[in-house]
Parts: sequence; C-alpha cells; structure tokens
Amino acid sequence: MQESIRNTAERIRKLEIQGATNVAIAAIRAIDTMTQQTKAKNRAEFLCELAEAKAVLSASRETEPLMRNAIRWIVNQVEKSNQKTAKGLSELVSSASHQFMNCIEDSKERIAEIGSKRLRDGSVIFTHCHSSTVTCLLEKAKHAGRDFEVICTETRPLFQGKITAKELLKSGIKTTMIVDSAARFFMNQVDLVIVGSDAITSEGNVINKIGTSMIALAAHEARTPFYVVSELLKLDPATTYGDYEKIEERSPEEVWDDPPKGLTIRNPAFDVTKRDFIHGIICEEGIIPPHSALETARRKYPWIFE
Repeated sequence: MQESIRNTAERIRKLEIQGATNVAIAAIRAIDTMTQQTKAKNRAEFLCELAEAKAVLSASRETEPLMRNAIRWIVNQVEKSNQKTAKGLSELVSSASHQFMNCIEDSKERIAEIGSKRLRDGSVIFTHCHSSTVTCLLEKAKHAGRDFEVICTETRPLFQGKITAKELLKSGIKTTMIVDSAARFFMNQVDLVIVGSDAITSEGNVINKIGTSMIALAAHEARTPFYVVSELLKLDPATTYGDYEKIEERSPEEVWDDPPKGLTIRNPAFDVTKRDFIHGIICEEGIIPPHSALETARRKYPWIFE
C-alpha cells in the first residue's frame, strides 16, 4: 500500500482532517496520488491496488458516506472503462477525481447561495461543531451585506467549535462561544439553528457530531427552526437496503487521558437527529423536507444506488 493512502487514512482516523467534505477531498487526492505513482503492470493489478486503497480509506472513519460515495464514483469510472493500460487508467482516475471535487465545490457554493437567503439582518444563528459548508453559507451571507451574529458551541471533547469560531471571526462575523451544555439556555435568544451533516439516512434522519440531537430537541421545545446543510452525496445508500449507519466510537482518552481506575468512559463521535425535528435540509437542490432526501438524491445521483 502506497504511503499516500496510509498517511491519509491515519490522519483521518486521528481527526487531523476534520469535516466530511475535507475528509472526502483528502481521500480523493490520496487515491489520485497513488495512481499517479502506481507500479501496476496491467488492468488487473491496477484494480487490485484501487480496491485495497478503497478498503483502507473506508475503514479510517465509519461515519463518512461522502468519502465512500466519492471513492465509489472513481472506482465505477475505472471499472466501466475499456482502458487496459495502467497509464490510461491512472489518467482516468485523475479526471474522475477532479470531476468529483468540482461537484463537491459546486454543491457547496449552491448550498451557501440558497441557505444564506434565510438569514436576515439582526438574526442570531446557532451552530454546533465545525462544518465547512456551514461556514461557507455564513460567509456568503456576510459578503452579501447581511448583519447577523453567531453563537457556536465549543463542541467537546475535541473542541471543533474553536475552528468554527476562528473562521467566522476571520470573516468579520460577530461570534460568541458557549459550552455545549448551555445550548438550551441560549436557544430562546436565537432565530435559526444551522448545523452540518456527516450522513443522511434513507429515512431522512441526519447523523452529525454528538450533541446535535439534543440541540435539535432544545430548538423544537423553543420553537426555533432547525436546519441541516448537507450535500445529497452524504446520503448513505446502504441504509436504503436495511443497514444502519454506523456510529463511530472514539478513544476514551479524548475525554479523560488519566481517568481513575475502574471508570468506564464512552465517547461516541456522532448521534442521530430524527427528521421530525428538522425544519429542512438545505442541499444543492434547494431546501427540501427531510423525508424527501432519498427521492431527491436518487434523482440527482442515481449512480449512488447502483
């Protein structure tokens, strides 16, 4: 296995690369680099290398369907082609990689354009964890001249909210950080909740950073609209056929690096927010009700379900 794949998988596993979109892009680039440096002598060897890379990268994070869909797209392009030589196949991987990354960027821009229109002057927006798509949306609203402020959680145990806060401040957006457990305290002071997504299930439920479901419940009680921004490519096709989306559980050391002997620590990275508590999913096709996510994704990206 080439170094580009091993290093990228390890960086994803250690959360040195964060956010579903960034994880997918890193995996795509690693595969592209691997195939540019391939030592495969024929199509069979090339496909074997590609399958091994797919397995290693997919195992690096359990709850990352965008990455898996990206790799699936690239592998499908290779398998459907008539290319026989390793060089030709390598060029095909490079072309497919750039095509998929352009698709991700176009989707993000489209989502930001649609979602930013929901922000009004004087609004207070609540967000949780770090999402490059959420940040892009908020920045687009700021560049459009809208005057608003953001409350973000610190997002324990690894404090991804600090990344969000730094990016928003850099864009000139007034930002307040709160501890995660203060979410309900501030919920009546905000106009909208906008969070990202790591995965969407076939039922329209959303998997996002741990704590998101509690924030959705608090928003529901406070009658505060709760929106999810997400590319439809984050829909996990396996959930259509009966599988549950796997929830990654991480090392207890992230919570407490020197706990008392005998203490059990649980550290799930994500939780499931039921569609009943989601006002709408802001995606590249518009703002859709969560229960229509599967139909919309199937129409937009039929190859996901092949």
